[in-house]
Amino acid sequence: MTSTAELQTTDAIVLDEQAQDLLFREARTANAFTDEPVTDEQLAAIFELVKWAPTSMNTQPLRVVVVRSAEAKQRLLPHMAEGNRAKTEAAPATALLAADIDFHDELPRVFPPFPGARDMFADDEEARVRTAELNTGLQVGYAIVGIRAAGLAAGPMTGFDADAISREFFPDGRHRVLVAINMGKPAENAWHDRLPRLDFDEVVTAI
Repeated sequence: MTSTAELQTTDAIVLDEQAQDLLFREARTANAFTDEPVTDEQLAAIFELVKWAPTSMNTQPLRVVVVRSAEAKQRLLPHMAEGNRAKTEAAPATALLAADIDFHDELPRVFPPFPGARDMFADDEEARVRTAELNTGLQVGYAIVGIRAAGLAAGPMTGFDADAISREFFPDGRHRVLVAINMGKPAENAWHDRLPRLDFDEVVTAI
């Protein structure tokens, strides 16, 4: 088998080296940020990339609350794991990425090829939950890449009381927060050392 180190992959990637580094190789989870704000324009630009994430039946269940004000941060911080509170308080913005359990109500508009799609999910909440969480997970991956593409650093976290945050920021009870992402310009010493990655032949089998 051939390991990643032995493969010559440069010519197989269409993105230039700078873009590959920005989005993948040099990008890491950020743990410290400057106080430079994340603007409405940046948020809109990130969404314009993230919205193209693939989802089954074009469900697009991701819903986002971006926490920027000091007041909103104080509502969020008590529900974060202790090790995530200080960096979340210091981050200029924290995006709460949630799965909309009632995504099916949008299906007549976003998936017109199948007129019966909404009704298929209407009486099966268990299937809606599974579908919403799986496809929101796909969109979360795109969100991390979209944040990096805007020249910002992303600090995704799952260390929090998801039920409490869902109740606090999505009080309708129909959304489940899956991931929180601190975002902003990285401060000095924002990164931990790069941890090892598995090699190609440990992960991929071509048959």
